[in-house]
Amino acid sequence: MGITSGSYTLGPESGRLVVDTTRSGLGAKAGHDLTIEVTRWHGEATIDIADPAGSSVTVEVDAGSFEVREGTGGVKPLTDSDRREIKKNLQEKVLHVDRHPTITFRSTRVSGTAESFRIEGDLTVVGVTRPVTLQGLLTEDRVRGSVTIVQTEWGIRPYSAFFGALKVSDDVAVRFDTGLLSGR
Repeated sequence: MGITSGSYTLGPESGRLVVDTTRSGLGAKAGHDLTIEVTRWHGEATIDIADPAGSSVTVEVDAGSFEVREGTGGVKPLTDSDRREIKKNLQEKVLHVDRHPTITFRSTRVSGTAESFRIEGDLTVVGVTRPVTLQGLLTEDRVRGSVTIVQTEWGIRPYSAFFGALKVSDDVAVRFDTGLLSGR
């Protein structure tokens, strides 16, 4: 069928938004590399196939909707208790969801081709707005892409435990893989 020019809605009904973290420090082997899925998010994409510069994207994420889906590595498997503890730390110590319940992205420039594009935009996390560039691919009916976020650039102190011996790496990868639902 293929994607045509127009406005589309984005969200968990049609795709996935995932954050991948890795660990560092002397105690890294005790921790896990995490795959965290954002379960509540929505957005809108306006696509101009003939002129990608005429395209735009906005996405809003519920910062309290991060769920740990997988933990790889580590001395022992990730338990449900570990998942709950990670979510609590993520909400309270990393994202400060009580003060910053929403994460937003607004594109400022789209370039490239329909098949392989770059989206430059402003990402707001914990009340700090900074520019990011997403790399993406448009296939027959899916949009896929990623961006690496350096947490400290947003003033986020990467989570650490055991007096700093186990740390979440400063770089986290954000991946998206979504279909586009016809909008207005």
